[in-house]
Amino acid sequence: MPMSPSAHILIVEDEPRLARLVADYLSAAGYGTQTLSDGLAVLPALQQRMPDLLVLDLMLPGRDGLSLCQEIRRFSQVPIVMLTARVEEVDRLLGLDAGADDYICKPFSPREVVARVRAILRRARTGEGTAMTGAGPNEATDGPSLHMDSERYEAVLCGQSLGLTALEFRLLKALTTVPGRVLSRAHLIDQLHDDQRALSDRTVDSHIKNLRRKLEQAAPQQELILSIYGAGYKFEGRVTHTP
Repeated sequence: MPMSPSAHILIVEDEPRLARLVADYLSAAGYGTQTLSDGLAVLPALQQRMPDLLVLDLMLPGRDGLSLCQEIRRFSQVPIVMLTARVEEVDRLLGLDAGADDYICKPFSPREVVARVRAILRRARTGEGTAMTGAGPNEATDGPSLHMDSERYEAVLCGQSLGLTALEFRLLKALTTVPGRVLSRAHLIDQLHDDQRALSDRTVDSHIKNLRRKLEQAAPQQELILSIYGAGYKFEGRVTHTP
């Protein structure tokens, strides 16, 4: 359940039906909502009242969501969930490091938006989440504790060594360097280029499957690597890194 008083969500979406739908579902979940349809109205609205979370469409009249997200990050760490109508745009967003906390591709279930919003706000309320409190990029708060030792290429979860291959370690390191951030398959492949092998989306998926199996052996019933349909993968859990 959202905290009391209820968190305030600003929804910036130029499709009136979709904006109303998202607002209705978030209101039913107990959140306060406000909707805007023009990108030029966003910054003035933030000056009047900073929301607890911003749902921001990529394509907006007046000013696009990408440039807005980048500018907002210059003065605020308010959690931002980007909406996009095209799956391929996610790679561009990730590549430009827009600073969003999550990405959702249209069409989507409004229940999915509620679930993402609830998860992000829950992390922020712990006082250590990266979105609102300025914690370091290697920190997250949910789930068991994972330690990554880059010098030894060793990952230890709940006190148990995972026995990762070099490629699996680099893949997990890429995900845990920005916990909670969605990484596309293309981005992950770029992070693994030192492996000197031709990697494909299917290869990444296969290694993710192996990683999940090893993580589950050390922490049963914990899903630490999440699949985001049409976007990629993200790591959810507490993690520390030794350079």
